[in-house]
Amino acid sequence: MPVRPLLGPAAGAAVLLLGSAAASPASAAAPAAPAAPADSVTVDAEGRIADGILTLSGTYRCTAATGPVYVSSSVRQASSSIQYAIGGTRAVCDGKEHRWANTGRTPGDLKAGPAHAEITLLELRPSGILPLPVARAVQRQDITLVEG
Repeated sequence: MPVRPLLGPAAGAAVLLLGSAAASPASAAAPAAPAAPADSVTVDAEGRIADGILTLSGTYRCTAATGPVYVSSSVRQASSSIQYAIGGTRAVCDGKEHRWANTGRTPGDLKAGPAHAEITLLELRPSGILPLPVARAVQRQDITLVEG
């Protein structure tokens, strides 16, 4: 049997197979890797004042860092234009969500009631002689300060 008469149908079959493979939906391809979680920081809705100490807390998430990363917090009340720094916590940047809590002495004019908190996930990146502070995530939120 001559080979030449079989080449035409074989070539046609190959074209059909290749064409159907190219037209298959993208869902048949390997699934895309999930996006890496973004850096984030949250603050709990209540801060606690007990024995002159204010505690703010919340969660954070960060990925690989080139320098140390900290969760810094500050608070102010409507009765004052002064923003008070409340402690700082060293962050672990492993892509997982972690809890943080910062404490600090309350100045005399911080009382139980409405307040505004600002939380910053801050990296100190190496940059020559002095590290360069870089805000990786910021959360500004109204909270309530409670006694106890």
